[in-house]
Amino acid sequence: MISSGIVTVSYIAATILFILALGGLSNQETARRGNWYGIVGMAIALFATIFGVVTQHYVILFVALLVGGSVGIVLARRVQMTQMPELVAILHSLVGLAAVTVGFANFMDSSVHFAGVERTIHDIETYLGILIGAVTFSGSIIAFGKLSGRIGGKPMLLPARHFMNLGLLLAAIWFGREFVIQSAAGGGMMPLVIMTVIALLFGIHMVMAIGGADMPVVVSMLNSYSGWAASATGFMLSNDLLIVTGALVGSSGAILSYIMCRAMNRKFINVIAGGFGTGGGSSSAGEAEQEGEIVAIDAQETAALLENAKEVMIIPGYGMAVAQAQHTVYEITKVLRSKGVNVRFGIHPVAGRMPGHMNVLLAEARVPYDIVYEMDEINDDFPNVDVSVVIGANDIVNPSAQEVPDSPIAGMPVLECWKGETTIVLKRSMATGYAGVQNPLFYKENTRMLFGDAKETLDQVLKAL
Repeated sequence: MISSGIVTVSYIAATILFILALGGLSNQETARRGNWYGIVGMAIALFATIFGVVTQHYVILFVALLVGGSVGIVLARRVQMTQMPELVAILHSLVGLAAVTVGFANFMDSSVHFAGVERTIHDIETYLGILIGAVTFSGSIIAFGKLSGRIGGKPMLLPARHFMNLGLLLAAIWFGREFVIQSAAGGGMMPLVIMTVIALLFGIHMVMAIGGADMPVVVSMLNSYSGWAASATGFMLSNDLLIVTGALVGSSGAILSYIMCRAMNRKFINVIAGGFGTGGGSSSAGEAEQEGEIVAIDAQETAALLENAKEVMIIPGYGMAVAQAQHTVYEITKVLRSKGVNVRFGIHPVAGRMPGHMNVLLAEARVPYDIVYEMDEINDDFPNVDVSVVIGANDIVNPSAQEVPDSPIAGMPVLECWKGETTIVLKRSMATGYAGVQNPLFYKENTRMLFGDAKETLDQVLKAL
């Protein structure tokens, strides 16, 4: 056992490292260092808690640590970078589940004694922790299903869904009052269980009502929820480090959600209410009115256009992730740069299925950070771009956002690649994106369509180069 003073100092050090980790993760060049700050901070926090706070049941604790750590290592080694969004979602669900189980265990712990106002405050902390944890758990499970393709991306829009949500919220508040009253009299389990069921249903309905186009916002939103659930757990356990760490995660997730909503020109409350997008890009060209003729090209023609260009902009999307084409993209980039072509990458904030998804894939392929640009940094440069290569992206390059006032994505900032000399779009078919709307970009005079699996097609382009 280590002294309480050392535990306090360790917690302060861990908190500082967690703050440094968030700072490091805000930039690509410092992200690796930020990860190490977080790892070291968590190691210090675990060590201080195990040997400074825990006083018994060490065998059970170490068995649990061994099992959980082993599962984590196995999953980390098996999960592909393209599966990161669903991995993040399922990890959020585990945080929510932990908050629920800790809340119930804390409520049933006979050794915890509070009276008067302290009892009321503790009961409210327990209730909120379980409430937020249950919403996070069920919502993250549904998000995992949508991101992994087990559940369709089409939003489930029930009649009077907003009134139903309001009813669930009012019911949760009423059962919270009942829980506090009954807990003071030695009961309270029944309203706590009923609230947990309500929260689970609310989490399911909330995410089911959100379409595929909003999934990046959902991931960051659930990240925020998991932080607040952890913070509430810290209040239950009177653990200062858990309170601070949860607050850091919760607030940073909320800020990220706000940034993502701004990037999509959406109001956060509208995302929570749901109802954006349709069937996750399953529509075919025949199901939507074509706006002109498409011009298809092959890999040889694509290679010739790239080789003769001076300015090339590559715009990656989820199609690149699915095809795992990021390494081939980098090989093409190296060849073009060796020939004197200026190659840059344009990243939309909501490209892929989670915040920073494309940045992670490009970093895995070792694409230099200094040629990767955010949308706001390069959107004005497209008139000077000779060739833009769109790899599996759709909604983020859709002119309808600017040209069609009643479009579902109207007002959403997009990468204006059509303003360049030539745009090459890599797609398997003419299917729509997550928003379920046709893309006029495909029919513009300066657009060329390169059909096929992105990796196989780009391998052919690389061979031609």
